[in-house]
Amino acid sequence: MDGAQPAQFRSARRTSERIHILGGDIDLVRPEEVMHHIGRFISAGKKAIIANHNSHSLYLLKTRPELASFFAKADLIEMDSTPVIFFARLLGMPSRTFHRCSYVDFRPLFWSMVAAKGYRVFYIGGAPGVVETASERLMAKHPGAVIGGRDGYFDATPGSAGNTEALGEIAAFKPDILFVGMGMPRQELWIEANLEALPNCVIMPVGAAFDYEADVQVAPPPWMSDAGLVWAFRLAQEPRRMFARYCLEPWALLPLAFKDVVAAIARRRAPLQITTSA
Repeated sequence: MDGAQPAQFRSARRTSERIHILGGDIDLVRPEEVMHHIGRFISAGKKAIIANHNSHSLYLLKTRPELASFFAKADLIEMDSTPVIFFARLLGMPSRTFHRCSYVDFRPLFWSMVAAKGYRVFYIGGAPGVVETASERLMAKHPGAVIGGRDGYFDATPGSAGNTEALGEIAAFKPDILFVGMGMPRQELWIEANLEALPNCVIMPVGAAFDYEADVQVAPPPWMSDAGLVWAFRLAQEPRRMFARYCLEPWALLPLAFKDVVAAIARRRAPLQITTSA
């Protein structure tokens, strides 16, 4: 990926779009804006990363410093957390609920665009059989979409036979968009480790996206997403696996939240800068 590309891309957008909150950088973009940028990246024929942040990734960014390099390379970082949106708005940032951009939020827009443009989408991740079931359903619902993929059950160690095989399958498919659904942070670290070997395409870590399409997991209803209750939905579904994420990890973000509140108060107290022309 062209190292100058992210800086050029960000400088072409409105200055209030990217915010820094809870230790991470996030772009305040709507789902339809994400679709626009996907199309633009594909048209440019360059490698681009569209990442996402939620409270879990912000916690991991604090506890797994190696993730910083991945997010620094991202061309776009979506907001995947309504509670973080609410906190940003409390700090005086221009965030709104329509800035939430998870796969569940943009999936109708995304697949309509893919079908209309004939984009090629490769999904790597999930258990054996998930990709096949999800692909059949999606292509039946969205004629024109071209979908391939493979499961995530392979040795992902760089240089291993399993990883080399997976990279070969992706290259042979020649995707316009690569979905990596291995769970966080494995998917981000895998992208980071294999970035140079991946073909020029839009690369998106999407977690359990195809698990939803194959009905392996149930997606939260829209009203729960809008109300910031996705955490409650997922906690009720998988209490053992999600307890630490939703009940313990947020406490580790309190020092960062306090720092953001102090910075917001300082901004509000700063004297208004008035410029005059000569």
